[in-house]
Amino acid sequence: MKIAILSRNKKLYSTRRLVEAAESRGHEVIVLDHLRCYMNITSMRPSIRYKGEKQEGFDAVIPRIGASVTFYGTAVLRQFEMMGVYPLNESVAISRSRDKLRSVQLLARKGIGLPVTGFARSPDDIDDLLTSVGGNKFVIKLLEGTQGIGVVLAENHKAAESVIEAFLGLKANILVQEFIEEAGGADIRCLVVDGKVVAAMKRQGKEGEFRSNLHRGGSANIVKITPEERSTAVRAARIMGLNVAGVDLLRSNHGPVVMEVNSSPGLEGIETATGKDVAGMIIQCIEKHAPAGKTRTVGKG
Repeated sequence: MKIAILSRNKKLYSTRRLVEAAESRGHEVIVLDHLRCYMNITSMRPSIRYKGEKQEGFDAVIPRIGASVTFYGTAVLRQFEMMGVYPLNESVAISRSRDKLRSVQLLARKGIGLPVTGFARSPDDIDDLLTSVGGNKFVIKLLEGTQGIGVVLAENHKAAESVIEAFLGLKANILVQEFIEEAGGADIRCLVVDGKVVAAMKRQGKEGEFRSNLHRGGSANIVKITPEERSTAVRAARIMGLNVAGVDLLRSNHGPVVMEVNSSPGLEGIETATGKDVAGMIIQCIEKHAPAGKTRTVGKG
């Protein structure tokens, strides 16, 4: 097969591993910087050009689209879909998962365990919003944040009010969530491929840090997950419509709760922690589904 990987940097670990895994299985791989792709949107003959050359003949496309360029990246991916190329993750599913508010609403509608979450726009509603979320500590998140950036822990009601007022004063959209203290600054990243959890690791934040992101100095170790955690991760990925997803869970007193569903999960941390060939499993997923050449949306909306 001829496979395109949409990535800003072919030297990134995840991109390199996907190229290695695909080429080792006999596939031709081309890495395209999606921000340098441009499109000819024509009825019946949609096309993509890159560095002056028309890109065609692809059987599948693997999107590795950063959160900061979701709009343009998904537009390029949509163009591939219009050309009949199989997308590992579909454009609509990526857009759905990147919208923190929308994804939480979709997961809640399907009964997935979540931290109690509040959303408001008016400063007049802050006090009642915090009361409805409950607890003494609150996690305040920018809707556009990623890798732990734009996430603040407020130690009490008054501190939360001040942080929210500051964010609203900047016209920022935020979510307010209950703080799951019993998680102890740790979460579980489940890597879901084709409806199965193929690898899982526990990420522990460094001392004094409530965020467990590896980019923020957290550590990772292999972990054995429960059947309930496995089921929650698989269902969350399915609801988002993602064939490949990194589902982040917290272990709370009332069972696993989903913090985020990531449509472009990094491979370095989880492959290092578990020793599993996750990149190879992703290529196997493409081999299984790409021949059908379908771009049917798995989820809704």
